[in-house]
Amino acid sequence: MLVPLTREKFDELLPSMATGEQYRHYWGKLSDFLRRLLISVVAGVGVFIARLVLGEAFDPLTFTAGTIAGLYWLWSPVWQANRRNRWARRNSYSGFWRGRVLDVFVTDEVVSTEETVNNRGELVIVEDRERYLNLELGDKTGFRTPIQTVLKRDHRLIRRGDIAEMLVLSNREDLSRINMISDVYIPDHKLWVGDYPYLRRDTFLEVRQKLLPGRSAYRRPRPVEEPMYDYDDDYSIGRQ
Repeated sequence: MLVPLTREKFDELLPSMATGEQYRHYWGKLSDFLRRLLISVVAGVGVFIARLVLGEAFDPLTFTAGTIAGLYWLWSPVWQANRRNRWARRNSYSGFWRGRVLDVFVTDEVVSTEETVNNRGELVIVEDRERYLNLELGDKTGFRTPIQTVLKRDHRLIRRGDIAEMLVLSNREDLSRINMISDVYIPDHKLWVGDYPYLRRDTFLEVRQKLLPGRSAYRRPRPVEEPMYDYDDDYSIGRQ
């Protein structure tokens, strides 16, 4: 199912300015905050040195630059989210898409590597690995798209055959070529899946209710014992 949406509705669903969810996404972990704080400190020191070199005549300029640099740790997530939103909004057309989860599995990905030396003086490469949820979504028209995100405990509820809904973006009015997709809503479990919260989720839920009146029976029955996905014991969600 694919329903074209107006540009006005598209603008409501995908804002140009960062939302609270998007700000929290780019706020990141403690390590991300400390990295931004370090950049703020270094930049602040650089502005202070520049003020000493340039003299009092440039005080208004150095004060402004110092304020911006000193608060980098605070405004950087907003800037990153706004930039990502603008990139998505370059698409001219959008549509509400509803299909199903065709496949679901977990992969173990290397997110970073670090070189260190062990007790014997040997160079060792340490890999930082993280488990990711992978979904393949599709519909009866033959449209298929993958989505990947960091694995969370709630993801264990997702099954093959679950309904999936999202916003699809295109530069073609007939949506015949999809350039990108938003985060995905799984109504069977009231879960959101995606690497970035593009959508105003309350607005998206209002849109789906208007487009799908009386379709609560759309869910396909399935055996309760059906596993979430095929995985080895090493990929068990409960294992840390």
